[in-house]
Amino acid sequence: MAGSTSGTTSSNPSLNPSAPKILLAKPSAGPVPGKFGRGGGEDETAPHRARLPPVGSLNLLSDSWEFHIDRFLPFLTENTDFKVVGIIGPPGAGKSTIMNELYGFDGVSPGMLPPFAIQSEETRAMARHCTVGIEPRISAERLILLDTQSVFSPSILSEIMRPDGSSTVSVLSGESLSAELAHEIMNIQLGVLLASICHILLVVSEGVHDNSMWHMMLTVDLLKHGIPDPSYITPLHSQSSTLGLHKEGKDKVHEVEEYIGTPVFVHTKYVL
Repeated sequence: MAGSTSGTTSSNPSLNPSAPKILLAKPSAGPVPGKFGRGGGEDETAPHRARLPPVGSLNLLSDSWEFHIDRFLPFLTENTDFKVVGIIGPPGAGKSTIMNELYGFDGVSPGMLPPFAIQSEETRAMARHCTVGIEPRISAERLILLDTQSVFSPSILSEIMRPDGSSTVSVLSGESLSAELAHEIMNIQLGVLLASICHILLVVSEGVHDNSMWHMMLTVDLLKHGIPDPSYITPLHSQSSTLGLHKEGKDKVHEVEEYIGTPVFVHTKYVL
């Protein structure tokens, strides 16, 4: 996304490039999103194939952990020079509330729904998660905000668990895994993805003594090295097709391989 926005050009010259799309609510209609599988081609006969998001959804991930980005791509072609801000954290830490504030949502105005749904009393009482997948929104300040589902979420774990304890979501090219292992891998994959595509990654926890997010981000940091900045993927391929790269080109490749979004740790509870 950080890379997608930097390389796109205006598809309609008549539009004012200084006025990006502002998504106050999800669109009501649109084309059926594409499907990008992890383990190869589509298999429409598979019992646990991707369940497409609702027609009005901009969600970037399906329930089976596959990309559906076609619906969001039109919003990335009319303007450039955006900053991508993602967020990750455990359930109930206030991730969606933080993203609504960054969006500039005014909760006092009557009849206005927040761009990112927050937990209701009913959802909290049922110990269920609110956000599913990755929900993108674009603010007036040229921010692409990515609100994500919770990590370490018991309700998400229960949703992907079969009666025999295996996972309904295939996260490793069709390999059958236990639900607990698949859930842990999903959390790490989400962190690596956000670190790869965001300029700023907000890592939310309840306090400085919550070590789970620190440990997860250490794992993300170890796995993230070697994944290039998406902004330079195409130039690097064209460079590699020529023989004898110069030293400057090699230094650039090394620099790109070490790209990672800037992590900002946010503690939502203060304990004396």
